[in-house]
Amino acid sequence: MKKWIYCLLAINLFLSCSSNDSPIEPNPTDNQLYFPPLNSNTWETISVAELGWNESQLQPLIDYLELKNTKSFMILFNGRIVVESYLNGQSSTSPWYWASAGKTLTSTVSGIAQEEGLININNKVSDYLGIGWTSEMPEKENLITCKNLLSMNSGLDDSLGDDVSPANLQYKAEVGTRWAYHNVYVKMQDVVAAASNKSWNTYFNTKLRDKIGMTGNWIDLDNLSVYWSNTRSMARFGLMIYAKGKWGNTQIVPESYLNEATTTSQAINEAYGYLWWLNGKTTYHLPGLQVQFNGQLIPNAPADMYAALGKNDQKIYVVPSKKLVVIRMGEVANPDNPTFALSGFDNELWSKIDTLIN
Repeated sequence: MKKWIYCLLAINLFLSCSSNDSPIEPNPTDNQLYFPPLNSNTWETISVAELGWNESQLQPLIDYLELKNTKSFMILFNGRIVVESYLNGQSSTSPWYWASAGKTLTSTVSGIAQEEGLININNKVSDYLGIGWTSEMPEKENLITCKNLLSMNSGLDDSLGDDVSPANLQYKAEVGTRWAYHNVYVKMQDVVAAASNKSWNTYFNTKLRDKIGMTGNWIDLDNLSVYWSNTRSMARFGLMIYAKGKWGNTQIVPESYLNEATTTSQAINEAYGYLWWLNGKTTYHLPGLQVQFNGQLIPNAPADMYAALGKNDQKIYVVPSKKLVVIRMGEVANPDNPTFALSGFDNELWSKIDTLIN
């Protein structure tokens, strides 16, 4: 993305805060899950020393992150901040884009809409958008379900770019027979909007953003819908996911749906759920390639980790076994090898994190 786009968006982005729900009081017990209050910058911390981690490895990790074009980095342990660093000109209030890490926001809101009875992800997309949302024949189009969009196995041609107008959504393979990383997932935002009779932004803000104290907004860039927020807002989302869909005592998205979303969603790419990347599988596929790779997605990371991965190395890592949520925002870590989701940076970074926490 061009520098002038960053500046323009930073100037125009309005980070509106939640105004409802009462603050959740912090729990002083480190072993209990903590949620920061709404409408406040207060966030409890816990030190590397208190956790018994390797203090000598913290500064090398921060130095490495700075070298790798990182803008911000956070580690939460059971909800409390252990590490929070802003680098390369970024501040705690600066907005930054989530890129495809924001796909998980769409997945999550789809689960909320399903719980409210507005949609069923097993229904065909045309139930909500009508016939003709693709250029396929109706009998083919009617085979594509919302779950296919969330799982990236719609059979639509991913080589035609990010435009999701009907003319650009063309048949490539039978539904469910081909996994391909495709911007067509964004049609789930249209499904939710049509089913709720609200704009996507209104439904998203009311049902997710404001309920967990996030700030930020969706910005349309050509054919892409990109979420921008500060780093703590990304961390709030990661924390809610780590808490199995809860914020305090409020269930935001059903735990059963999140369990589905973070489990292999189709038979082709083991390492993909509903727009979430899954570690610990024996094989995986990558965007833009019809090749199966053997081994774990990120070998140096815990096997139970799942992640939101975005272009230029935007990251949300959730690790239940370690009680961790890890956030990274910034420019591409390895400019000579930019990628849309997974990159070699993931494995390098987890080697550094592992040295710190063990």
